[in-house]
This record gives sequence, C-alpha cells and structure tokens, in this order.
Amino acid sequence: MFPKNAWYVACTPHEIDEKPLGRTICGERIAFYRGEANKVAAVEDFCPHRGAPLSLGYVQEGKLVCGYHGLAMGCDGKTVSMPGQRVRGFPPIKSFPVEERYGFIWVWPGDTTLANANDIPHMEWYDNPAWAFGGGLFHIQCDYRLMIDNLMDLTHETYVHATSIGQKEIDETPCKTTVDGNTVTTSRFMSGILPPPFWKMGLRANSLPDDGPVDRWQICRFTPPSQVMIEVGVAVQGHGGYDAPNDKKAYSVVVDFITPETETSIHYFWGMARKFNPTDKALTASIREGQGKIFSEDLQMLELQQKNLLAYPERALLMLNIDTGGVQSRKILDRLVAAERSASAVPAA
Repeated sequence: MFPKNAWYVACTPHEIDEKPLGRTICGERIAFYRGEANKVAAVEDFCPHRGAPLSLGYVQEGKLVCGYHGLAMGCDGKTVSMPGQRVRGFPPIKSFPVEERYGFIWVWPGDTTLANANDIPHMEWYDNPAWAFGGGLFHIQCDYRLMIDNLMDLTHETYVHATSIGQKEIDETPCKTTVDGNTVTTSRFMSGILPPPFWKMGLRANSLPDDGPVDRWQICRFTPPSQVMIEVGVAVQGHGGYDAPNDKKAYSVVVDFITPETETSIHYFWGMARKFNPTDKALTASIREGQGKIFSEDLQMLELQQKNLLAYPERALLMLNIDTGGVQSRKILDRLVAAERSASAVPAA
C-alpha cells in the first residue's frame, strides 16, 4: 500500500553509467538508462517481442536494444526497429516520467499526466560548498512503512545502536510531534549531556572538545511519499544548542529516501549531509562507513520484524507516545492512497 502518484528515488547516476538498470519501483518493473543526448529514460522492463527484460540489453545511438533479439526501443516506449523485421506496428510499452536531480534519478510510477518535476523536493546541500555528502543503498525485505516508523522514533538508538549514537538520555527526554499539512515533525532536544562515540568524532572533526557536556538535537521530518530528513548534531554547551554558530557545533542532516519495491521490500537510499569541515574527503568516507554500519544494525531488526508481522497477521501492534511520529505519517499515507484509489475508480466521462 503505497502512493504511486509521487516522485521516488530510483537509483543514482553511476548505476546507469555503463549499462541499463532493471529495478522494481512500487511494483512496476522498470528499465533505466541514458537515451538520446545522454538524458535519463525509464521504460517498462519488458520487450514486446518475447517478454525479455530490456534491462539486460544495451544502449545504441540513444535507443534501448533488447539483448535477446535486438529489438530497439525509443524513450517513449515505442518500438523503433529490429534486424530483418517490421516492428513499428507493435503496441508501445509504458514509459515513465524521470528526472535527474540532486545526485539521484527520480521516477514517477503513477499517472503520467500528474507528474510535475517542480514537485521534487529541493536539497539544500547538493552542490553546495558549505556541505559534504556521502551515502549508500540497502535492499531491505520490509514494508516501507516500517522504515518510516523506525526513523520517526529514535528511541531505538539506545538499544540497537548502543555503541555509536545511542545513549540513555534519548529515552529520558520527551519528544514533541507536530503535523503541518502533509509534513510530520518529531523533535527532541537534550541539554548538558555527554556525547556518544559518533558525536565525539564529529566534535573532534570540527576542532571542538569531545570530553565535555553538549546539547544534542534530533529533528525528524517526514514528507510523503516516503522521505525522512533528520536534523542531528551536538553543540558545546553554553553556545545556544541547535542555534549555536557553526564553529561551536557539529551539525548534519541524515538523508533517507525510502522507495518501495514491493509490499514487503524496499530500496533504502541513505546518507548524511554535514555542515562542518566539508572539504575533508577522508572524514566523508569515515562517516559514510560508520553510518553504513549503523544502518546495517537496523536492517536485521526490520527484516525480522517483517517476518514476525507476516507470521502473525492477526496480532495488533501496541502504540505508545513515542510512536506518534510514525502513526501520524501513516495517517497521511493512508489518506493519499485512498484518494488515489477513489480517483482511479471514477469512470471516464
């Protein structure tokens, strides 16, 4: 159950540099590639001749050529040619709105007439010299909403990530959740605490002491269909906390793009954009490695959680105040999905 009339991150540009990429997005099997003028294209991953995956083919003169019998496909899903055959009368296959922006390839798997590239969310950190970014991709066997729940309730850090970003003060400090239209924000501010290991490293990287009290913040922001941006950081105590000047804090945004593959599997594009010491490439690599290990800990928990939920579908989950962010996010998703289904059920005039 996911909205299809929305922009999702499908892949990164380097994934289609050498050859086409086949990837399932919201149940749609799609072939991504670079077509004419090196512009990214996306069509149904299905050759109309014998049903072979077009992603197993290659690109020639901007056309996607099937690797089975050489049928050439245009970016609009129309058959162009095939050696020794007349194929221009073949019915077209689906083509999908696709955009390359902010270091990602975005796709719209729903009603193509509703796609507007201006709706792709702006990423302040992209191509900005004040920021550095590093990230990766995980394929996880879980409902995409479980990942949203996970990211909108960070109390699990105390237990799942005890050796890196977790600490007891997360449990002890209440969080506040607000809803503004389709945006859900859950925030937590901790004052006068000692930094956990990950943030000790962040402080040192910004030439700040790592052995004294700090103010720490976590501001989780969900926007549909499945994007969660989390402002995180620590500031040397006594300098304004979240509002401290850049030279007194280590400030970052955890970037989370959760793209449903099926009802029980996702492509999880993760990363961290930081606003301190942005030119240090070794630091970017180190943070990326550390963050990858942290998210790997989530991966096992989410996949086993999904197995339990599938094994016991009749069991209702219990909700606490810490679950408010995830609950409100799901309400928005339920409303969007219901609206799509209602619109599709209306007969054409």
